[in-house]
Amino acid sequence: MRILGLDFGSKTVGVAVSDPTGLIASGVEIIRRDREDKLRQTLARIEEICVEYNVERIVLGCPFNMDGSSGVRVEKTEAFKESLERRTGLPVVFMDERLSTVEADELMNEAGIAGKERKKYVDKIAATFILQWYLDEQRG
Repeated sequence: MRILGLDFGSKTVGVAVSDPTGLIASGVEIIRRDREDKLRQTLARIEEICVEYNVERIVLGCPFNMDGSSGVRVEKTEAFKESLERRTGLPVVFMDERLSTVEADELMNEAGIAGKERKKYVDKIAATFILQWYLDEQRG
């Protein structure tokens, strides 16, 4: 069973997928769009990835505030979740993503990736962390 992990942002969606055993998450790509409200092509690409990898579930990072409260980004993510479920027919579960970008930045620091190069990787790495945390949580 493969699981898809997503880091949903205002103009990008980082994508990761699990291995068939559900143990290891790997980054796949970053889906970019010109405007925040233009999601049709983004949803179509996610649907293609789900078919390509035979995905059975989607894990979507949910951007709670550091104090655990919800804000505007959580509302937009909830709306995106509903769109994903309608488009793919797959169950979508939330995973707390509060520190995923921080973890991605730390990893890029360790790898020596600086400046503009970070934009090429940060969302895909964050999606990988979100999915890996979910996989680890499922194993208990």
